[in-house]
Amino acid sequence: MRPITFLAAALLAASPAAAPVAFAADGPALTVDTTQDRHPISPYVYGMNFADAALADELDLPVRRWGGNATTRYDYRNDTTNRASDWFFENIAEENADPAALPDGSSTDEFVEQDRATGTDTILTVPLIGWAPKARDASCGFSVAKYGPQQRTDEWRPDCGNGIRPDGTPITGNDPRDTSAPVGADYVEGWVDHLTGKYGTAAEGGVQFYNLDNEPDIWHSTHRDVHPLGAGSLELRDRAYEIGAAVKSADPSAATLGPVGWGWTSWDYSGLDQETCGRTGCWADPPDRAARGGLPFTTWYLQQMKAYEQAHGTRVLDYFDMHFYPQANGVAFGNGTDPATNALRLRSTRALWDPTYVDESWINTQVRLVPRMRDLVAATYPGTKTAITEYNWGALDSVNGALAQADILGIFGRERLDLATLWSPPAATDPGAFAFRIYRNYDGAGGRFGDVGVRATSEDQGLLSVYAATRSSDGALTMVVVNKSGAERTAPVSIAGHPASSAQVYRYGAANPGAIVRAADQPVTGGGFDATFPADSITLFVLGRPVVDGAAPSAPGTPVASAIGPDSVTLAWPPSTDNTGVVGYDVWAQHTDYVYKAATSATPGVTVTGLQPSSEYRFTVRARDAAGNESVASPGLTVLTAPRPGAPSLTARYLNLDWAPGDNQIKPGIQLDNSGTTAVPLSRVAARYWFTRDGGAPTVNVWCDWAAVGCGTVTRRVVTLPAARPGADAYLEVGFGSGSLAPSSSTGQIQLRMAKPDWSAFDESNDHSFRPNAPGYATNARITVYVDGVRVSGTEP
Repeated sequence: MRPITFLAAALLAASPAAAPVAFAADGPALTVDTTQDRHPISPYVYGMNFADAALADELDLPVRRWGGNATTRYDYRNDTTNRASDWFFENIAEENADPAALPDGSSTDEFVEQDRATGTDTILTVPLIGWAPKARDASCGFSVAKYGPQQRTDEWRPDCGNGIRPDGTPITGNDPRDTSAPVGADYVEGWVDHLTGKYGTAAEGGVQFYNLDNEPDIWHSTHRDVHPLGAGSLELRDRAYEIGAAVKSADPSAATLGPVGWGWTSWDYSGLDQETCGRTGCWADPPDRAARGGLPFTTWYLQQMKAYEQAHGTRVLDYFDMHFYPQANGVAFGNGTDPATNALRLRSTRALWDPTYVDESWINTQVRLVPRMRDLVAATYPGTKTAITEYNWGALDSVNGALAQADILGIFGRERLDLATLWSPPAATDPGAFAFRIYRNYDGAGGRFGDVGVRATSEDQGLLSVYAATRSSDGALTMVVVNKSGAERTAPVSIAGHPASSAQVYRYGAANPGAIVRAADQPVTGGGFDATFPADSITLFVLGRPVVDGAAPSAPGTPVASAIGPDSVTLAWPPSTDNTGVVGYDVWAQHTDYVYKAATSATPGVTVTGLQPSSEYRFTVRARDAAGNESVASPGLTVLTAPRPGAPSLTARYLNLDWAPGDNQIKPGIQLDNSGTTAVPLSRVAARYWFTRDGGAPTVNVWCDWAAVGCGTVTRRVVTLPAARPGADAYLEVGFGSGSLAPSSSTGQIQLRMAKPDWSAFDESNDHSFRPNAPGYATNARITVYVDGVRVSGTEP
């Protein structure tokens, strides 16, 4: 990391820490919670196109892209690009000291070598268009000598025109071979082979990424000398298949990015749609829609990429990549001189995420770009990452542009974008470069914004936006606050989950546009502070590793149940206490012998769902603090869920009649109760007592010793389970030959006895339905009751 001279040590840094602001805040409240929304922030969101070596080294730039219109037609073998509509469709040879050595020493080799020197990963653009410069010559697509006078010509090469006749009509029918020669998959494989031969595969530290061309949906404009018609959906798909497969064949470890659409219209329309409807206004019924089955282009494209992987076993698209430039007048590539445009620039970053923001341009709808990308990928081709390899909000040479850029970088991290590269990079002394320094080198010594995003919210993101992340390397919490309001703002900042007594403060803004200022440390008391944010400023707070908290919360009180239903129960409990504060509770449930976390809650109460009807559950609660310390469990609460709606309300009561659970007999006393309002014929009723036979003879005999309904009415059988369950390898099923169980009545006692023919011993203590001796009959939810073979109460093992 190269040290820089842009960090100014303010005199404030040596002065005593200022006391917390006492007056009421006039800015929106800011809240950071390190326990919520934790997610990795990809370092690739801090990328650029064509950054120079000094800036890339200073920022430890994670990724750099070689892209743009000229890269669509480049031949590494002669190191020549065709500049397309950017510059009179001319072949322009790159400066090269030894052309005879090509392809070694090409400009793309040098691009990769710069990246290797600065520890930066490379994105190169490979052509889908099918053409590349034929030679290191000065040929052009629209020669005046060949095609006649044109509106504009190159003052240094006056034979090269812009392809537009003096009357404003485009020249058509020109020969692509004036400048270019056909190239395809073999060319791309050869280029990637050249790169892997020199630098290794992506897995070995070579070129990591390949863009599948650059904005192919507007070839008909940028490269109309070789592709005058808009590229249709099928062409764009098939060329992506062909070239993506060529890249993967040469380097399976490299990642590909596509479709690299130019902007907003690229989402719904192919190049053919855009070229045709741009002339005829057919946007409501574009000509290429039928080829996509009526789908928007990007939806269809991702579906097709998934289909290719399913058919061939190879993923030819790793990143869903779409360019985006704000379309409001004066924003993208604009300057920072107009106050109205400056305000619009700062508002319009909301197009990247805000579902309530209607874009203030011809787009005129909610864009929410990054969530839109993630949602589309999740719905159509899960596992694909997201990228924006070109974007620009303009005014990078002004503080206004720096505010927007800092806001954008925070949004990219918060919204979980995977990769972004700014077009084009700011100069090292431009304010826009300081926006990157805030995240990549705020102190001149490699200090970085965190790599694990956490929840950070502002009551008004339009006035003060806030972004926060913890740093894995040292546990520090970093927070960026961008004051976009145009006025000084004092706001309360609350922090949960990261106890600290002070924060380092770094600030960039209009007050000192040539440096990031190290300001006085900010005291932190009671989990927060009030801070004043100067107008047009970016403030970074760095809170060191939190104080280690080894004290667990106290145990929650005994839970109390209410609203007991067939599949849910509401629990409440006296809260825990903790030295730094309880951040949540975990509710654990035991159902038979299965223990699981049933619910979590930030407050001392929760409704547990997903339960079984007429079943017994035992609940305990544990408290957690921000440091991850967990309390001991609360006292337990046993709950019997309600019967299934419409089912008979039958339950079993039980008395253990055997005072020796290890002898050679099992003596369960069972009594069935009807708490419903309808009589139930006993011939439809059965109860099951679940037990283990514990070795010895495999069969078990059963007797009825006495029954209030008469033992002659009671049927009984022992059924062996095909596979043992916890606490049971058999069950005693008790039924009835006749009779009826009236509402609010009982069968009375049924005294049963079981023994094995060899009179070997049982061990009842681990049986599912066993309960120790008690003074009288009591509900036993582990004896199951059935009506017509359907369980209406009790819990099976």
